[in-house]
Amino acid sequence: MLMRRLWQWFDERLGASRFARHSLNKVFPDQWSFMLGEVALYCFVVLVMTGIYLTFFFSPSSREVVYHGQYRPLNGVRMSEAYQSTIRISFDVRAGLVMRQIHHWAALLFVAAIVAHLCRIFFTGAFRKPREINWIVGVTLLLLAIANGFAGYSLPDDLLSGTGLRIAYSIVLSIPVIGTWTAFLIFGGKFPAGDIIERLFVIHILLIPLAIMALIGAHLGILWRQKHSQFPGRGRREDNVVGSRLWPTYATKSVGLFAIVLGVCSALAGLAQINPVWLYGPFRAPAVTTAAQPDWYVGWLEGALRITPPFYVHLGRYDIPELFWPAIALPGVTFTLLYLWPFLEEFFTHDHAEHNLLDHPTDRPVRTAIGVGVLTFYIVLLVAGGDDIVADVLGVSIFAVVYTLRVLVIVLPVVTALFTWKLCRDVKASGHVEEADAETEPPIGPFQLPTGEPVVEPVLTGRSTTTADSLSPGRDSDPLQ
Repeated sequence: MLMRRLWQWFDERLGASRFARHSLNKVFPDQWSFMLGEVALYCFVVLVMTGIYLTFFFSPSSREVVYHGQYRPLNGVRMSEAYQSTIRISFDVRAGLVMRQIHHWAALLFVAAIVAHLCRIFFTGAFRKPREINWIVGVTLLLLAIANGFAGYSLPDDLLSGTGLRIAYSIVLSIPVIGTWTAFLIFGGKFPAGDIIERLFVIHILLIPLAIMALIGAHLGILWRQKHSQFPGRGRREDNVVGSRLWPTYATKSVGLFAIVLGVCSALAGLAQINPVWLYGPFRAPAVTTAAQPDWYVGWLEGALRITPPFYVHLGRYDIPELFWPAIALPGVTFTLLYLWPFLEEFFTHDHAEHNLLDHPTDRPVRTAIGVGVLTFYIVLLVAGGDDIVADVLGVSIFAVVYTLRVLVIVLPVVTALFTWKLCRDVKASGHVEEADAETEPPIGPFQLPTGEPVVEPVLTGRSTTTADSLSPGRDSDPLQ
């Protein structure tokens, strides 16, 4: 009775019950591809949980020690305290190895889910007005996820991660004018610097995770305010959202999805070995592992370093080394274009209207072709990151593989883009997609439950539906068709 009266007292002053009822009645579309963002969110939750556990046992120190532990092949070997603590986590700490592997698998899936989510947004046009800010937030999340993944990958101070750090040091040095000062600022001295592990640890567990949490909060807040976009279909318009209420249907699906993500990461950790640092040994500056491969999300950068021809430029007192073009210029152009894409498309299409209904990829052949071509370009670079392994498996010269990949990285994206453009035009001309959108509901996906009658929620826009229709450019004048 006391608790009820206390709750009523707070509710009369804060209106909590009205807010709760409004929140629980929030409507989300029933389409499986919209759950990709939640997969990324739940991977991040798994990363935080396992990361907290690992933090209790990891020692981020470059101080040299002698290992004496359960893994006998390394007994008596001098190594950094960071590497020693990683080996102890793997062999001496209860559940340490499985936690390490859950953490690593979740990191790989986290970046993969963000990339898949951004691809879904790109190919369906969900980045258009009024959702440009959320696109920028999503691209920033991808950039931070890659950076934090590399920082965590480098912490164990094994021979493989040390090789990656040495490459990163050389890349920073290649920046014209400020490269030397930037490298000393980040690494704390000439490589191998003694401060880099401690600095990476702070970046990995504190700075970037806090930034990611803030951006996820902003992303969800903007989504909550603007409401979700949706695919065209029966009863769906620019000014409403058709789907399931947050409680109980969507919440049930979301909790089930979290269980699936946690189960998949745990199964992979228990059944598929990843990053066995005890096999690589401690980092030694003169040594390098054979067939050294980074995690997939920086594999394209490794591939660009391997197949880009050497191009050294002298500009007066300053030089631009060969590493600058594939390692600084290419990522810079990549993320700059990603950030600017909503505004570039708006400029070239002259489409300044708000869009709450999504495109089918075949509706925009040019955009879809560009996306497929760009993805092909980076997939070829990813393969190039393992050119030595490809050469060994195929039994051919490494030079033949490199020259072949140099041709493919230029030719294959153009071929796939042209093929995609032609395919989209043909499918669009056949009218099959429009008929399916107009007459049927989308099929139930892997993360959907049958929900019966859909719920409709209005969308507040800055203009009427009639105005939106009149502002939309004609299909014949749209360069993305």
